[in-house]
Amino acid sequence: MHNPNPQLKAVIEACDRAISREDYDSLMEYYAEDAALVVKPGMVVRGKENIRKAFIAIADYFQHRLVVTQGKMEIIEGGGNALVIMETRLDIPTAEGGITQVTRRATYVFCQQGERWLCTVDNSYGTDLLDAPEV
Repeated sequence: MHNPNPQLKAVIEACDRAISREDYDSLMEYYAEDAALVVKPGMVVRGKENIRKAFIAIADYFQHRLVVTQGKMEIIEGGGNALVIMETRLDIPTAEGGITQVTRRATYVFCQQGERWLCTVDNSYGTDLLDAPEV
């Protein structure tokens, strides 16, 4: 295990804060124009505007109470890209008004453009997509 790239780790933390605060203007600053987001198994949206709309729908679905944080993280860099394999922790509201925490083993791909890292593939489901029924 190695220490994650501090600049990229800071980008991921900023994205999670923006999702939790529903600050989609800030969030979209970290996505490539042609990025892809796995909304749920079998549903992928592409492009920043569609990703923004998906995050708004996700916030609505979770009653505007979704909180996203990080667990363990591994970053593998090569060729100006980074594969991020990490635990994404989701605090999800329950019907009773409480919170349940779900941990996903997510996979993300970032591309370095100049001094910035931009998300090109956002897959919070990680390899669990392999277990999903085919659509």
